[in-house]
Amino acid sequence: MNRSFCLFGAFFIISAGLNIYAQDSRVGIGEMANGIRRRAVVIDIEARVLGEDNTVVWSETHRKLAIPGSPVGIKLVGSNVVVEVQFTPFIRRQGSVLVAQGQIWYNEPGKGISYYTSIQTIPFEFGEQIYFFPLGTSNQFGSSIEIILTVNRNTADKTEND
Repeated sequence: MNRSFCLFGAFFIISAGLNIYAQDSRVGIGEMANGIRRRAVVIDIEARVLGEDNTVVWSETHRKLAIPGSPVGIKLVGSNVVVEVQFTPFIRRQGSVLVAQGQIWYNEPGKGISYYTSIQTIPFEFGEQIYFFPLGTSNQFGSSIEIILTVNRNTADKTEND
């Protein structure tokens, strides 16, 4: 009899905990979406290729909606290079940062394909232009890739998300 009472008591405690959890998790999907939308930031991305004389040879722009702590990415594919970069914003009172993580595949004539990775933490202010050079700032490849980012608070209800 004592064992039955213990099992009943354990079942009651476990089910009470489950009911409390279920009651606490009843947040509407619309409320969650509004909360996420308020925390989101908009990242404007301009990727461009500069020729040997620093003239813009190619350019592309994107607008991405990002949740702080979650990455957004772009992929650039050229005839001999593939660049994939993810940008993760972290919004903090003591200073916001953007973590840029890049992967580069480059076909070097006579050597084959080379693979490079990079990770950088970039402090930023909202509205400030951030320059990121996935291949570095030297022009060792004949042309360079420049990515210009601007992070802003999400003020519009409708933001294009590529």
